[in-house]
Amino acid sequence: MTAIEQKQTRPLSTVRNGETVKIARVEAGRGLNSRLASMGLVPNVQITVVNNTHPGPFVILVKGSKMMLGRGMAHKIMVI
Repeated sequence: MTAIEQKQTRPLSTVRNGETVKIARVEAGRGLNSRLASMGLVPNVQITVVNNTHPGPFVILVKGSKMMLGRGMAHKIMVI
């Protein structure tokens, strides 16, 4: 990842409904990284945010499948 891409990254938790982004990196320990990888949430995967409204669930669309994430998890996924 270039320095410019690094500066442009932001947490998935800040992405608005309907916006499509790409995972740049995951800022988490081995356990959470493994869990997210098993869900297909790895660098360069595109994600569309379906629902990011409080207090409702954080819902994303990945490769045609909807998934719910905890907001803490979403905050550790950096996207561009």
